[in-house]
Amino acid sequence: MLNAAIEIAFMLIGTALALNLYRLLRGPDTTDRILALDTLGINAIALIVLFGMRTASSAYFEVALLLALMGFIGTVALCKFLLRGDIIE
Repeated sequence: MLNAAIEIAFMLIGTALALNLYRLLRGPDTTDRILALDTLGINAIALIVLFGMRTASSAYFEVALLLALMGFIGTVALCKFLLRGDIIE
């Protein structure tokens, strides 16, 4: 039963990734593209966690944590650049 739920989750998150990629490429504004990139990272983290659940390996959860940290730092840096034009003050 859990395997079927994981497979369904893979398909749904894959669809969400495709829609985020579309928004990233066709976003009408830079802020929409930054938001789509952040959401794309969150969905990638979800896929990594699902793969870790499927293989019963804890290493994937550590990778997901590192990706979440780097995604947060990247989003903050992009937003700060968009607001001020400079990242490092």
